[in-house]
Amino acid sequence: MIVAGIDVGGKNVHIVIKKDGWILGKATDPAGINKAEAVEHLYDGILKKTGLARKDVERVVATGSAAKRVAFATAIIPDAAADARGINKLIPSARTVIDVGAEEGRAIKVGPGGKVLDFALNEKCAAGTGTFVETMSRALEMSVEDMSKVTFQSTQTLSINAQCAVFGESEVISLIHQKVPKPDIARAVMIAVASRVASVARMVGLDKDVVLVGGMAKNAGFVDCLEKDIQMKVLVPETPDFIGALGSAELALAGFVAEGIRARAEKVS
Repeated sequence: MIVAGIDVGGKNVHIVIKKDGWILGKATDPAGINKAEAVEHLYDGILKKTGLARKDVERVVATGSAAKRVAFATAIIPDAAADARGINKLIPSARTVIDVGAEEGRAIKVGPGGKVLDFALNEKCAAGTGTFVETMSRALEMSVEDMSKVTFQSTQTLSINAQCAVFGESEVISLIHQKVPKPDIARAVMIAVASRVASVARMVGLDKDVVLVGGMAKNAGFVDCLEKDIQMKVLVPETPDFIGALGSAELALAGFVAEGIRARAEKVS
C-alpha cells in the first residue's frame, strides 16, 4: 500500500510518501501565503520524483495548523497524534515529545504504541515559538543559524522577560545599545524560549525519554538551553521537522480513521 503524510504548518509544508514499511520519498517547501497552492505544487513534485501518479496513493492523511488546505486528503489528524505516532516509529522509548515550530509549541505525553495520553499547547505566547527567535535574529542582524552558534560563546546570563515578539525585540535592541555582547543576548533569547517551552512540558510531566521535534529541534543553542532548564537529556531525531508528516503516513498505513481523526467526508464545510 502506498500512502502520503502531509504536515502543513505556518511556515513550511512537509510530505512523506511510504510504501508499506519503506519511505519512497520526502520533501519540504515554504508554505507561503497560499498554502493550498504550496501543498499541490510540492505533492505533484514528489509524485513525479518517485514515479507515482495520484491514483497510486491510496490514502493521504494531513496534519498541521493548515491541514484543511489539503483538499485531496483522505483524513485530517491533530498534530499531537501525528507527532506521537511518528516519534514512536523512530524512538519507541519516547514518553515525552516536545514539538516547537514556527507558530506553536506543544508537549505530548506518549504511551506505548504511540498513543497520546495527554498534551499541552502554547499558541498564544510568541516567546515559545520559532518565530520569536527569527524576530530576535533580525534585531541582532544575524541568521538564526549564526545566532544558535554564538549562544555557546556567551559568558554571562541575562534575562529577556517579554513574551510578545514586539516587546522582546525592544528589549534586544535596548541591550544592543547598551553594548551587551551579542552572544549573551542570543543566549538570553534561547533561555527565554526554552523557559516557556519547559513550562508547557511540565504541564504533561517530563518522563524519559524526552524527544524534541519541529524546526527548533535543529537549533543547537535552543536544545542546550532546554536541557539545562528541564535538567534532562533531550533526544533529537535525524529529521525532526518531518515527524508530523511521518506520523501521518504511519497512521495512513494503519488505516487509522478513528479516535482523534476526522475523515474529510465527516467534516462540516
